[in-house]
Amino acid sequence: MMRLSEEKGIDLLKNGDPIELGIQADNARRKLFDDTVTFIVDRNINYTNVCKNECRFCAFFRRKDSKDAYLLSNEEILGKVAETVAVGGTQVMIQGGLYPDLGLDYYETMLRSIKEKFPQITIHSFTATEIQYFAQQAGLSILDTLKRLQEAGLDSLPGGGAEILVDEVRKRVSPKKIMTEDWLHVMECAHSIGMESTATMVIGFGETMAQRIEHMEKIRRLQDKTGGFRAFITWTFQPGNTELGGEKTSGWDYMKTLAVTRLYMDNIKHIQGSWVTQGERIGQLTLGFGADDLGSIMLEENVVRAAGTQYEMSINKMTELIRGAGKQPAQRDTEYNVIRRY
Repeated sequence: MMRLSEEKGIDLLKNGDPIELGIQADNARRKLFDDTVTFIVDRNINYTNVCKNECRFCAFFRRKDSKDAYLLSNEEILGKVAETVAVGGTQVMIQGGLYPDLGLDYYETMLRSIKEKFPQITIHSFTATEIQYFAQQAGLSILDTLKRLQEAGLDSLPGGGAEILVDEVRKRVSPKKIMTEDWLHVMECAHSIGMESTATMVIGFGETMAQRIEHMEKIRRLQDKTGGFRAFITWTFQPGNTELGGEKTSGWDYMKTLAVTRLYMDNIKHIQGSWVTQGERIGQLTLGFGADDLGSIMLEENVVRAAGTQYEMSINKMTELIRGAGKQPAQRDTEYNVIRRY
């Protein structure tokens, strides 16, 4: 199949028939995965909610002097990892705000202590925003910071912090956060040392369809260069309790965009559907619109919940949801290897 151009991508988002796009995306998915749909058992550990970025779209952050600001101790983090391992979890995703006074050694100690106690767990953690902040605090390059974290036990990077990779949008919704080229640079550095990552896109900030495609194009180009992105994940801005506010984008807009990501991101194998922001019914529908993976059953999730959106998931519920879409459920690890079929 010929690669979609930016112009064609914009046209599909603006004028494409959602059902027709879903069929095309589903056909592209089936060629790669037949009827297998995967999920992972992991835990999100938010080590702090203190953040100096104060993004307008975030309901999770607190200022350091806020009465409900917190910073988890190493013992608390190890306790959460232990609970994850006990229920068959294979990955932890540790992410937090940009806390003003933690040095790089705090994160190295955290990673080492987890790997010493739980060598089997994959540490898929820290967004590009955090990595750049750690580097600035330590007076190191991004590359040297990543090498130190990798040596301490960091396995891979999640794609958070990308939102829309167009500075015009970023300056409006998160003016203190890293800009487009910074995010791409962190990912390129990580890929250069064999540290793979995921890529994300958050829609519903009032961005244009052309800006969504511009975001996809930047990631597709970097993937052509490095091959380091394992998956592309789209979710929707949750406006509840945020300074930015506004209305949630529609389920149709989300589904149509998801289908276009499967067709446009032809060099990224895995496309993940988001039940976390959409709920399980739309999550199930994503499996007919190009998604081959439903992400995590999320033993803990705090950021979306802070915006007033909360859905619960279990292994039983997840496998039933996948079977209900006529697909075969399978648990995977961080590298998308199937470790158990149901």
